[in-house]
Amino acid sequence: MNKIDRIKELIEILNRAAKAYYQESRELMSNLEYDALYDELCELEKETGIVYGNSPTVNVGYELLSELPKEAHESPMLSLDKTKEPEVLRSWLNGKEAILSWKLDGLTIVLTYKEGKLFKAVTRGNGEIGEVITNNARTFANIPSAIPFKGELVIRGEAVIRYSDFEKINASIEDVDAKYKNPRNLCSGSVRQLNNEITAKRNVNFYAFNLVKAEGRESVSVEADFNWLLEQGFDVVEYKKVTSDNIVETISWFADRITDEKNSMDLPSDGLVLTFDDIVYGRSLGRTAKFPRNAIAFKWADELAATRLLEVEWSPSRTGLINPVAIFEPVELEGTTVSRASLHNISILEGLELGIGDEISVYKANMIIPQVAENFTKTGDMVYPEHCPACGGATEIRMTNDVKALYCTNPLCSAKKIKLFSHFVSRDAMNVDGLSEATLDKMIEKGFLKELPDLFHLSDYAEEIKEMEGFGQKSCDNLLASIDKSRKVIMPNFIFSLGILNIGLANAKLICKEFNYDLERIRKASVEELTAIGGIGEVIAKTMMDYFSNEHNSEILDLLLKEVDLQIPETTAAEGSQSLVGKVFVVTGSVNHFKNRKELQAKIEELGGKVTGSVTGKTDYLINNDNTSSSSKNKKAKELNIPIITEEEFLRMIENFA
Repeated sequence: MNKIDRIKELIEILNRAAKAYYQESRELMSNLEYDALYDELCELEKETGIVYGNSPTVNVGYELLSELPKEAHESPMLSLDKTKEPEVLRSWLNGKEAILSWKLDGLTIVLTYKEGKLFKAVTRGNGEIGEVITNNARTFANIPSAIPFKGELVIRGEAVIRYSDFEKINASIEDVDAKYKNPRNLCSGSVRQLNNEITAKRNVNFYAFNLVKAEGRESVSVEADFNWLLEQGFDVVEYKKVTSDNIVETISWFADRITDEKNSMDLPSDGLVLTFDDIVYGRSLGRTAKFPRNAIAFKWADELAATRLLEVEWSPSRTGLINPVAIFEPVELEGTTVSRASLHNISILEGLELGIGDEISVYKANMIIPQVAENFTKTGDMVYPEHCPACGGATEIRMTNDVKALYCTNPLCSAKKIKLFSHFVSRDAMNVDGLSEATLDKMIEKGFLKELPDLFHLSDYAEEIKEMEGFGQKSCDNLLASIDKSRKVIMPNFIFSLGILNIGLANAKLICKEFNYDLERIRKASVEELTAIGGIGEVIAKTMMDYFSNEHNSEILDLLLKEVDLQIPETTAAEGSQSLVGKVFVVTGSVNHFKNRKELQAKIEELGGKVTGSVTGKTDYLINNDNTSSSSKNKKAKELNIPIITEEEFLRMIENFA
């Protein structure tokens, strides 16, 4: 294993161990093992001059901006000419060697390094002016914050989020409407965050595809540049060297990577890029008004299949939007059977002039997402439902941002209600056991549940519930007991349970703490008051204010408050001073006076302090009973002149001996 691969392996091992230790209160290795691996990583970083942004030796300061600054690129970033025909690529090569690589589908970024340090990161923007996202780029999983090359370096590459990470993030979002549509949208939003702590959690990766400038170094070939960038610690796009003889079979190799289940491509891609390997030759070709002549893009020739439209299914969501879905006779596409495709909105449906029974062609966009390509018969006689398929309420067509869409006008729509009740009873909200979406659907249908306060009156329907499928005397009693138990609820969990758009549990906690757990103050808070809270932006503040100013929501909240007993978190209600407000601690090693480090952390937070996992310039104290050890945290604390104290010294500090 080479040194760069070993660095990456150590980072993964150490970060996994740190997460288990600090967030899950379990140990994957001893402190001795951790420190040995940490020291090995430090030595390798020193030896190679490569330090990655996600290395535990680096502490990236999180930053909250009001807006992203803009900056003009030194030279315009042009688009590429493109083709879907492999033979066009063979002819284009004209006997020359070239590099065939993935055309990744993310956000193009330009990185500048000076004196071996990341100096600047700018998005492609419109090709001439981009947004400066330097501090966000520092949090990318695989961007080096330091490299061995000390001259000015400018490279271009693609920021992407893997399909596997995209699916994990979407799986963690309960609200269907809040899920991200595709990895590119998620990546674009993550890279351009005003709060780079959010970027850090999204596992954004960067793959270089063009070395623009390396001060004092002459670029001869693309492959040589790629190898040199690998030596500097960068990841580059996966590529193959090709000629006219093997270009067609190499395209097939890339295509197989997308459909191969065992060795599938985990990075989003919308095609390939072919670039002349000889850089001098490529530059000599110049460019057109629109495209450079040294490279060309290859877009996958979509596999089309003819079929017949059987029906359009209308799928309502929590927001009231009703999405059209095309149902057609099953066809084989890219190795799978396909029988449905989203039509997204009425504007697209009208553009295709669809009618039931029409002969259509379908394909998989980027070999993945089923789409309707063309309508051959174009009857255009589609009838839009006048009533919501979920609740029977009236529908209406609305024009939003020049797009027509169908909406349910019924504020009590069952599709909305099911999602709302499901969220209300979830574990981090009211925490009621025994109410699945299927059960809630039945109870809403039977009229047991119309508004959230009705949950606390389900005992009125105890006899009917016992007769429901899956219920009996015991399960009914358990459900009613769980509902009764949920009445005593901690305030942040209660606010989270209301289903306010963009308000997660963490945000609810922040807001409650800022307003000293005074619900009336929270209900009357202005956007200005809410945005003054660290971590709360204008979008969140506005949705919060809009929710509480809505008359219907206010009435429901008043009814709920008659049913619940709001609790203030124990750490806030506990007597004693907030003597540690503003103080930042790091805890390491074994503890003697507390059950575990988690209990010690809870004590610090109870007194207003904060506990972090790494020693940084913002740390006020490192708590370590072995304050003379040569552990990495002790070394860092000494370097930064941060006091290292024992448990006893900490207890004396808070005047509360255990």
